[in-house]
Amino acid sequence: MKLKPELVLDAAGVIATNFSPRFWQELVWRYGLSYDKLVQFKQEIRVSLWTGVISEDEFWDEICSRFPAMDRDEARIQLLSQITPLPAADQIPRWSEHAHIHLLSNHRSEWLEPIFEPLRPYLRSITISSTAGCCKPNAPIYEQVEQHFESRASVLFVDDQEKNFKEPELRGWTNVLADEQGDWVNRVNRFLAI
Repeated sequence: MKLKPELVLDAAGVIATNFSPRFWQELVWRYGLSYDKLVQFKQEIRVSLWTGVISEDEFWDEICSRFPAMDRDEARIQLLSQITPLPAADQIPRWSEHAHIHLLSNHRSEWLEPIFEPLRPYLRSITISSTAGCCKPNAPIYEQVEQHFESRASVLFVDDQEKNFKEPELRGWTNVLADEQGDWVNRVNRFLAI
């Protein structure tokens, strides 16, 4: 019996919309905030937020403390409303017939749960940086995903940022850059011989 290949998909920019930078621009417009100060805040908190060093509540506490004009509940609703499924999410049930599917993302699991919930029956694993405690492009998060592989002989990794490809390439994975037009879906289909 032939082993299925392993298909590793990023979330934001691949199967779900990426809330940034649209979210940050919305905050500037809605609350009259400084875009430069928001970007500085985002850079300062990025690793702590994505690796789960701080909780989601702590993130909102910190941003509202720095920018008191912001309404916490309204901002959270705005952020969540911008994380929606992309057309590729609809391909996952079909792809799961031909591959073991793994999701790997630098994100907050709380924010992606509504996207993941209907896909869970088709997924072999979900590795989100906020629960994994590490981020792409660092080796430990890829190691966590590999623990769920049946075989490392045939692995395709799709991400929307080339900076995340170095480590997978060292591991022998094939990398595909997710383009905004969605042409990458055809490359996945060819890889899976669909």
